[in-house]
Amino acid sequence: MGEGKIGALPLPSLFERARKIHQSVTEAGGGADQDLVKKGYEALEKCEEMISKLGLFSSNETKEDISTATLKYLLVPFYLGELTEKIVQDDRIQILKASQAKLKEFITFCESMELIPEEELEASSQGGSNTFADQRARKIARFKRQRAAESKLLEIKERKERRGRSTKAAALSTPVETGEEDEADDDVEEEREAWLTTLSLAICKALDLLEMLKKEEEMLSAIKERKLKEGDNEFSRDALDDRTKKAEAWHRNAATRVLYTKPVQPITCATFAQDVLEGRANATEAHEHKHQPMIFGPQSLVGGSLTSERERMAAQVFQPGHRLPTMSIEEAGLTEMNIMNNWQERNAKLMEEANSAWYKESWKPGPSKEDDDEDDDAAQDRARAMDDWKDDNPRGAGNKKLTPCG
Repeated sequence: MGEGKIGALPLPSLFERARKIHQSVTEAGGGADQDLVKKGYEALEKCEEMISKLGLFSSNETKEDISTATLKYLLVPFYLGELTEKIVQDDRIQILKASQAKLKEFITFCESMELIPEEELEASSQGGSNTFADQRARKIARFKRQRAAESKLLEIKERKERRGRSTKAAALSTPVETGEEDEADDDVEEEREAWLTTLSLAICKALDLLEMLKKEEEMLSAIKERKLKEGDNEFSRDALDDRTKKAEAWHRNAATRVLYTKPVQPITCATFAQDVLEGRANATEAHEHKHQPMIFGPQSLVGGSLTSERERMAAQVFQPGHRLPTMSIEEAGLTEMNIMNNWQERNAKLMEEANSAWYKESWKPGPSKEDDDEDDDAAQDRARAMDDWKDDNPRGAGNKKLTPCG
C-alpha cells in the first residue's frame, strides 16, 4: 500500500487504508500509537467528506436499495467513533462526547436502513429499562448476536479461501469457460453477506461502547464537580491521614494500658453490659440497676459521652416510632419483689390479728331486754289503733256506687 497523500487517493483506496489502520489500532488496544490513530482519524474524516459530496446514501433508502460496493461505507462513522475514543487528551470528557456523537450517528443511520434488530428498537422505544434483569437479558442477546456474526464472518472467509484455492487448481489443470458468470454472482452475494454481517457486528459493538462511554462520562463529570466544590484534594487527604494517625495512637495507647490495668469485676447485669458496650457507662463504675434511656443514631455507633447539644441532637436523629421503656428488666423484677414482700407482710399482720384473744371472745350482737319491752308496747299500740280504725270504717265503706241497690 503506497504512502501517497490522503487527498489524492480515491474513495475505495482511502477507505481500505483507513480500515486497516482501524484494525491495527483495535488489535493494539490501549497501547495504540497516537500518530497512527491520528492518521486513521484524518483518513476517515476525508472518507466522510467524500461520501457526503458524492451523496451515496439517502434517508429514503433501505439496505435492499444500497449496492454491495457501497455498503461498506456505512461503517465510516463507527470507525470514527472507535478511533476518537482511542485519542489521548487532557480533556477526556470532550473526547467521550465526540465519540458518542459519531456512534449515535452510526446507530441512527443503521436504524433508518432497517439494520437494527427488533429487540434493540423495542428497548430504545421504551426508554431503556433500568432493571438488572432487563439489562442482563439485552447484553446476553447482544453477545449472542456478536458471536454469531463473528463465526459467520470466519465461515465466509474460509469458504472464500477454499474457493480461491480450488479455482486456481482448476485453472492450472484445465481451462473452464462455462460457469464463470455463476461464480461471479456467487462472489457478489457472498461479499454482500459479508458486509451485512460486518455491519451487524459493528452495531453490537457500537451499542456496548456507547453504554460504556456514557458511564465513563458520568463518573468523570461527578469527579470534576466534586473537585470544583471541594477545591484541592489535599484537604481530604490530610483529613484521612489525621484520622488514621488518631486511630493508630488510640490502639497503641489501649494496648499499653492493658499491661498495667487491673481486670474489672465481671458484669452480671445485662442492661449494664449493654450500657458499657454502647459507651453510656464505664466497666469500672458501680452499677445500681439505674436504667439509662437507649440512644439510637450516630451516638450508639460512635460511643462516648455527649459533650454538646449539637451532638445530643445528632444522636437522636433516628428514634423508634414506639415509646421507650421507663425501666429495665432488672428494675421491674425488683419492683415486683418489693410488692410481693409488702403483700406478705400485710397478710401476716392480718393473720396475727385474727388469732388474737379479743377476736376469739363469743360476743353476739342483739337488742337488750329493755329494747324488747319497748318494741312490744309500740306493737300493741299499733294493733289497737288498727282495730279502732276498722270499727269506724267497715269493709266496703266508700264504694256505694258499686252496690246494686243504693
